Amino acid sequence: VREPSRLPARPPPPPPLRKQEAIEHIDEVQNEIDRLNEQASEEILKVEQKYNKLRQPFFQKRSELIAKIPNFWVTTFVNHPQVSALLGEEDEEALHYLTRVEVTEFEDIKSGYRIDFYFDENPYFENKVLSKEFHLNESGDPSSKSTEIKWKSGKDLTKRSSQTQNKASRKRQHEEPESFFTWFTDHSDAGADELGEVIKDDIWPNPLQYYLVPDMDDEEGEGEEDDDDDEEEEGLEDIDEEGDEDEGEEDEDDDEGEEGEEDEGEDD
Repeated sequence: VREPSRLPARPPPPPPLRKQEAIEHIDEVQNEIDRLNEQASEEILKVEQKYNKLRQPFFQKRSELIAKIPNFWVTTFVNHPQVSALLGEEDEEALHYLTRVEVTEFEDIKSGYRIDFYFDENPYFENKVLSKEFHLNESGDPSSKSTEIKWKSGKDLTKRSSQTQNKASRKRQHEEPESFFTWFTDHSDAGADELGEVIKDDIWPNPLQYYLVPDMDDEEGEGEEDDDDDEEEEGLEDIDEEGDEDEGEEDEDDDEGEEGEEDEGEDD
């Protein structure tokens, strides 16, 4: 008779860790995770720097092609939902002279970026280029600086904007937004500059997607034409129905006439 094989005895469970010991072990593991995260960030940064350089000639070629399309950038900004909310009528007029936009990330990327706006000769300001830079120092504190706009006499859109905003008689729903150009003088919160981030991270990677947004006015116009066609068709149907009714009335008149003739024949 074979005796059943004996299973090896299970080791006794380790004594339960005290709470403080467990926390210390977790902290050690967390330090290892943090170390790997830092290593990953350094390697990712090197990859970003490498591909940022590889993208430059393509950005250059794209800018040369965009320059051949009139009003490319003002159309792109007007079609972008967040940027268009910042544009007054005169801002749009000034941006018709905008011929080129360039976003340049600093070489180490982490320290910041610059946005350059190139303008043709225009009636608003003397500058050929308006720039805004965003910097992050070693301690992580953000800051920004920009070109001083040399406005032509009576053409300062930022002052005109503040004057119109202060008019108490103006209805709130009809207020013009604060001028787009006040962005160049606003350095109050460089770490949360929404317009700068939108241009750098959303528009600059692919401005064509916003330039090609369908014109809502055209779409509404097409819809109105469709409505007109529908109304015309309804009108034709009404005419047909009226025609059918008239024919029905004529048939009734004919029937009444025939009955009258029959009655006269019986009297004879």
